[in-house]
Amino acid sequence: MTFSDYAFAHEIMTQIDAQGYTTPTPIQAQALPHVLDGKDVMGLAQTGTGKTAAFVLPMLQRFFVPGERGKLRGLIIAPTRELVEQINESILALGKKTGLRSVTIYGGVNIKGQLTKLRQGVDIIVACPGRLLDHLQQGSVNFKQLEMLVLDEADHMFDMGFLPSIRQILKHVPDRRQTLFFSATMPPDIRKLAHAILKAPVTIEVGYTLAKDSIMHVFFPVNHHLKTDLLFSILKHTETKSVLIFTRTKHRAKGLDEKLRKKGYAAASLQGNLSQNKRQEALDGFRDGKYTIMVATDIAARGIDVSQVSHVINYDLPDTFEAYTHRSGRTGRASRTGDAYSFVASDDSEMAGIIQRKLGSPIEIRKLDNFNYNAQKLGNEAEFARAPRDPRVQPRRDARPPKGSSPKVQQGRSERHPPSPEKQWGTPKTKPSGFRRSWDK
Repeated sequence: MTFSDYAFAHEIMTQIDAQGYTTPTPIQAQALPHVLDGKDVMGLAQTGTGKTAAFVLPMLQRFFVPGERGKLRGLIIAPTRELVEQINESILALGKKTGLRSVTIYGGVNIKGQLTKLRQGVDIIVACPGRLLDHLQQGSVNFKQLEMLVLDEADHMFDMGFLPSIRQILKHVPDRRQTLFFSATMPPDIRKLAHAILKAPVTIEVGYTLAKDSIMHVFFPVNHHLKTDLLFSILKHTETKSVLIFTRTKHRAKGLDEKLRKKGYAAASLQGNLSQNKRQEALDGFRDGKYTIMVATDIAARGIDVSQVSHVINYDLPDTFEAYTHRSGRTGRASRTGDAYSFVASDDSEMAGIIQRKLGSPIEIRKLDNFNYNAQKLGNEAEFARAPRDPRVQPRRDARPPKGSSPKVQQGRSERHPPSPEKQWGTPKTKPSGFRRSWDK
């Protein structure tokens, strides 16, 4: 089946062709018939599976009625500013010839520009929950004529504490509407919300395909305090194009970005403390090749969609396998091969085992020759360690230690004689210090 098999208006089909789309992705092929038919849909899918077009194209088709413009008929809610902009870019590209108007709404920018566009009349709003709720409370938006509601990445909205805002917004949405609900996972609160807002939904489940022939997964055993040195060694001896590095906290993302810049790398960071202008500049620079390295946290990375990421490096291992698949799925796209490198410390052993079991095949354990894995800490490097955790329990991001605790002392004790991480997975394969591997053979 191709996109031409769907009865899209000529003005929309022209733009589908202009974007180079020919064959629908699995989630598009499964969702489009039901969404075009007006049914509610619950989609279990990660970013990168093509779900944006699965709801943008039917929305454009439904609203493309000559003479009817400037009426708010579509609302798309997403967790981050980057994802909101990415969705809106798809609307602008695919709806270029429809005359439909959209506006993005999120915090961190002056509200006056959003108010001006809303007064001029829009057909579609793409918004983050917090600022959208502000507009509702000010009376600058109303949903009386709303026909389609999309909640994208609902589980991450829950992670970021947006669920109360979502519930407040839903009180203003008419009952007669089509609702599309997308989430990578279904924790109890998200499942409860889905059941409350969907009517006889069609359930579609599509995940990442982390095939060994498109993505090479590699574990690098290393102590916490040697991660930065190991990163520099890998970057020095590896052929890369665009590298996406994930850290656990925004503080660490910023610090690692600064160290990379001092070493002469064209690096940028994407984390919550940046202003919207700086976030957008970093994202655009990474897409355009101005920056070859992007350091990001999981939440801030929502909205990064760069097809030429050659390497994903998990500077800090994530807490869940779902997060690992989301990170790793940023490479190996568009018929290219890619590498997913993970730094694995002694307290990551359980999570590393979970990742290996769920991938269903052995993961290479690699150690570099001529790298001093026994180097001692210099100065205060306790920030790079953390207390052991249960990988099945998702912690609060950037959580602060309880009052009266002494994390630096505890972490220092735990790393005096850490067990060897590679004992958990077997004998590591070594590579000469100058090894190079083409990412796109």
